[in-house]
Amino acid sequence: MSFDQQLIQWRRELHQFPELSLQEVATTARIRDWLQTAGLSLLPYALKTGVVAEIGQGEKLIALRADIDALPIEETAEVAFRSQNSGVMHACGHDIHTSVMLGAALLLKQREAELNGRVRILFQPAEESFGGAKTLIRAGALEGVSAIFGMHNEPGLPVGAFATRGGAFYANVDRFVVRVHGKGAHAARPHEGKDAILLASQLVSALQSVASRDVNTLDSVVLSVTRIQGGNTWNVLPEHVELEGTLRTHRSEVQQQVKARVSELAAGFASAFNAQIDVIWYAGPTALVNTPHWADFATEVAAENGYRTSHADLHMGGEDFAVYLQQIPGAFVSIGSASEFGLHHPAFNPDEALIGPAARYFAALAEKALHTI
Repeated sequence: MSFDQQLIQWRRELHQFPELSLQEVATTARIRDWLQTAGLSLLPYALKTGVVAEIGQGEKLIALRADIDALPIEETAEVAFRSQNSGVMHACGHDIHTSVMLGAALLLKQREAELNGRVRILFQPAEESFGGAKTLIRAGALEGVSAIFGMHNEPGLPVGAFATRGGAFYANVDRFVVRVHGKGAHAARPHEGKDAILLASQLVSALQSVASRDVNTLDSVVLSVTRIQGGNTWNVLPEHVELEGTLRTHRSEVQQQVKARVSELAAGFASAFNAQIDVIWYAGPTALVNTPHWADFATEVAAENGYRTSHADLHMGGEDFAVYLQQIPGAFVSIGSASEFGLHHPAFNPDEALIGPAARYFAALAEKALHTI
């Protein structure tokens, strides 16, 4: 079996048995077994799920990162290796990322004697729930690391394409919940209540004006209401309605401006309707900000390794890798996966041809980075 075929086989096994965030027990066992069989050293961190391997010797230290968790999605892709775990699927391609970094680990192991230092490879749990990066940092995975690199497959790019950018790349992720407290009443006598559905509906419309009218048009911002829930029968005005949604931006100043404006609107509507509105924010990852030097370096190495490189557009999705870049320099990159269906789609099916070349790229990137720090 060739090197590329081995990585594809591992990817398919991971794909058949996906696990959700913080439940990646079998996934972790597989990765540990494959790494140890190849003679790699595993660091003795106290992790329930996730694995950290290390290759080489010396003081210099570079890190590579893969994410290993899946999503609560029922797969519809017509592939022979469909998910065997009902309602769970690698719909974001973390099985691809894992197989790429497994390949990089094997290649680096072959050149261990020639490495100008050490390469630490992080197989991170719980990226989708935005907690795994902090878990690995608390365990000590970044100690002594000078720079870190990671990837996401990009279904909108063809295989062989590469993109990244210095500075802000992925967006911050904030979740919000708005609880509207009115007064219930018979639907035939609405004047005796305070209509929480009417108030919530008008608030949803008003929130859509924040991005278009309160924020500089040159700044990137998305404010989306994604869930509205209230009432349980046809002839009663409910007392409570709950809204839920997300805020995405690339600058903390814009993030704080939008959050303040949402609170102002909620307070204004509550006063106008003589009701109560509570706004609760749940913070996810901050914006992912690549170190310009390392983004340029990663692009140069990609071109040397046969990729067609380009400057990436801003991405409104969130990425837990941002937490690492708050601690140390590094770069996150996009590698084309040419899927007809996008990320988080039940029929997502990335082209496996990207795996082998990406593994060789990251091995070369880590080795070259060790010579520059």
